[in-house]
Amino acid sequence: MDSAQDRVVDKLQVVTELGHQLPPGPENVLLAALETGNLSLVQVLGARHANCVLNIRSQEMAYEAQSSARFGLPGLWSLEYTQELTSPLCITSSHGYTDCVRYLLHRRANPNAAPGGRSPLHEACAGGHDACVQLLLDYGANPNQRSDDGLTPLHLCETNSSLRCAELLLQRGALVNETTEATQESPLHIAARSGLPGHVDLYLQRGALISSRNSEDETPLIVACVGKSADEKSRFEICRLLLEKGADPEAQDQQNRRPLHHACRKAEHSLVELLLEAGVDVNAADYSGVQPLSLVLQNARLRHEKRPHLSVRVLLNHGARCVHPAYFGKVLRFCSGLPDVIALLYNTYVNLHVSSQWRQDIPDDVIYSHHSFYTTFFSLSGRVRSLQHLCRFTLRKHFGSQCYRFIPLLPVPTVIKDYLLLVGEQSSSLL
Repeated sequence: MDSAQDRVVDKLQVVTELGHQLPPGPENVLLAALETGNLSLVQVLGARHANCVLNIRSQEMAYEAQSSARFGLPGLWSLEYTQELTSPLCITSSHGYTDCVRYLLHRRANPNAAPGGRSPLHEACAGGHDACVQLLLDYGANPNQRSDDGLTPLHLCETNSSLRCAELLLQRGALVNETTEATQESPLHIAARSGLPGHVDLYLQRGALISSRNSEDETPLIVACVGKSADEKSRFEICRLLLEKGADPEAQDQQNRRPLHHACRKAEHSLVELLLEAGVDVNAADYSGVQPLSLVLQNARLRHEKRPHLSVRVLLNHGARCVHPAYFGKVLRFCSGLPDVIALLYNTYVNLHVSSQWRQDIPDDVIYSHHSFYTTFFSLSGRVRSLQHLCRFTLRKHFGSQCYRFIPLLPVPTVIKDYLLLVGEQSSSLL
């Protein structure tokens, strides 16, 4: 049996018309006051309705699928009513109106009521409103309450502004290893995917399981490398944190993809180097047999602003197997607009026969844009490589996957070390 506090006092129906202002009924004025944080109006109109459920109805254009025989059309757009259940406390919490939240709580608004599926605490965390979170927790909000879609408030701390919200939740007993019902992701997964190093550090300090797996068998380190955040620096910092705390750099998901595969797909050379320094297998293949170097080459054109030749170079210096000569023409189709990548790969062979047929795989506009490079490149057919290149090839073959480690220790000038490590303006280094 629900307590008196849990029972709905009343239910107000709010109707909005498409493209028009709200009618001036008291329930619509209350909604407007809640959404704008007008405390004076909330005090006047909300005194009796602190625990009410607002049933918001609105007309929206919706697409209705039809059979092709009806009107000769595959579907129709039509006006239909949609409904949304919410409460005054949910509305003010979602906007961060602290004074209104405080007033409603003083009027005994239930901090755990979730008529629309999410509680006020969920809404406050999603908006990063830590002052509202503090108030709600002080008035008895449940830090582990699940929404209708199986999320706790901690799962909704997905922005940088929500870090203080996460701290408050954990101080009040939020469980750091609770997983979402649909995808089995922990707060650590969500923070790692969202590019939030502060959250990741906080959760690790509070005992987050670093090797937990979601429904795709992904660890936090894997989802950090996949990442939905565009901030490469944050992604690197998260991966560094996770590796320092003992995350397995060779963990595989359901498709046998490892963190290195995802880093290479994004062509983020600093992250690729970080993972390689952690001792991962540079030639590990995923379920489809694709290796890290191939992923960089396949995505190089899309990631050209990331300077993919830097990822190619670090992989080669850690022992990545180069492309079989028979498939070099395919590499040209992927990377013809990136001569630095082509030159790097070319300089890893003792001697590569340059086929004139490859010219047909390169668009004319690319040949025009890089005329000097491709004129030199196709003139190399049948030519013997220089003595210095043969020496470089021999040394690199001798050091193998330890090139990155041993070449810097050689007692030779820096310019020679750079040459051996394929550092420099590669598009002009076809020797």
